[in-house]
Amino acid sequence: MTAGKTRVAAVLTAVLLVSACGGSDEAPRLMRLQASGDGPDEFSILPTKPLEMPADMSALPEPVRGAPNLVDPRPLDDAVIALGGRPGAGGADAALVAAAGRNGIDPNVRQTLAAEDEAFRKKNSPRLLERLFNRSSYQRVYSDQTTQSYEELERWRAAQARTPSAPPKDSGR
Repeated sequence: MTAGKTRVAAVLTAVLLVSACGGSDEAPRLMRLQASGDGPDEFSILPTKPLEMPADMSALPEPVRGAPNLVDPRPLDDAVIALGGRPGAGGADAALVAAAGRNGIDPNVRQTLAAEDEAFRKKNSPRLLERLFNRSSYQRVYSDQTTQSYEELERWRAAQARTPSAPPKDSGR
């Protein structure tokens, strides 16, 4: 290799390293996800509730084009019911509001969490090679906060708790 080519290679390497070290004032992105195309959005597909035969067929609502189906998922209503509230009552459901605020309410919770999250992401920013090769640092950063799923599954099974969505015991893991 000639001296000129060596200098060019050294300059390009130095530029590449310096550009990889550059950053911005915004919090680092731990997940480096990019859409691979215009394919379907797998999160837009929601499972429906099981079909049920009503006790009285005359109790069924009249079909209306575009109206919600009885078996369509209603996650907000399901969450309200799980907390002991009445779906559709909104802020007028005193029991639900009392249950949600039983441990106190911080009016600045969103700002507090956003500031804490930004500080955590800055403290655990992607490393040089992760940035250089556009790799995700999410798993490394949050590994201390993850649940060991099989250990947790065994703990619940030892407590005789039902685990219907878990794989069977003889799944060969």
